[in-house]
Amino acid sequence: MEKITPTIDFANELTNLDDVKGKVVYLPGGYGGIGEAIAWGLALRGARVAVSGRSQKKAAGLASQLNNSGLEAMGIAVDVKSVPEIRDSADAVVEKFGAIDILVNCVGIQREEALLDVTEEAYDEVYQSNLKSAMFLAQAAARHQTAAGNKGKQVHLLSVRSQLGLRHRGYSAYCSTKGGLVMLIKQHAMELAPHGITVNGVAPTFVYTEMIRHVMENPEFKRLLLERIPLGRIADPKDVVGPVLFFCSPASDFITGQILYVDGGITASQ
Repeated sequence: MEKITPTIDFANELTNLDDVKGKVVYLPGGYGGIGEAIAWGLALRGARVAVSGRSQKKAAGLASQLNNSGLEAMGIAVDVKSVPEIRDSADAVVEKFGAIDILVNCVGIQREEALLDVTEEAYDEVYQSNLKSAMFLAQAAARHQTAAGNKGKQVHLLSVRSQLGLRHRGYSAYCSTKGGLVMLIKQHAMELAPHGITVNGVAPTFVYTEMIRHVMENPEFKRLLLERIPLGRIADPKDVVGPVLFFCSPASDFITGQILYVDGGITASQ
């Protein structure tokens, strides 16, 4: 009987499973607490990183730090609520580095309002930043990726709030937009699969960044949160880097349309 198990060149095929050397990564939202860690993690492994966000100063500042460390980066200003600016930013990455091999979308905001007090203005702002921008960042990257014909990766940052509501807090806008992003990822994975482009999501719980300062300064909320996390601690930005690197690397070539929850066990225990 003919053997169907493929012959694997273990020494070569398994050595570079985490290799992103020379890959061009577009990193919107890349100078925030989590995005900055991801930018360093990818750049230290040889990727060329294009950081973008509303502040040209912050984007350029992080790019300068990376370049001064012997790495390769650029900074771009972009308002992700503007579709033309999103498209221009992707074009700028390709003009500088010649391609977009990987999109890592770190864009996300929260405007906390209790259900009875949610305003249309705040809800629209969260929707535009968290969900609409993801749609058009993915589209802009995909247009370049499909035209190049070199396969590629897309990774979106979500939250455990894409699956779980949060008691005692006003998270309607945040939860609904992150939940919508789950389905956007699944749909984009289906449409881009014929091109060899994988689309996945990384969904952390609360991570120690400035974005959660207001809740971390509430001792009772922090106590309750820690009680709910089986591993007994709040995440550090570096906890998110490894899962993102996995989805950016050849190790995840046969994985698409999936959400990896980086949550200390929260979603396993609900």
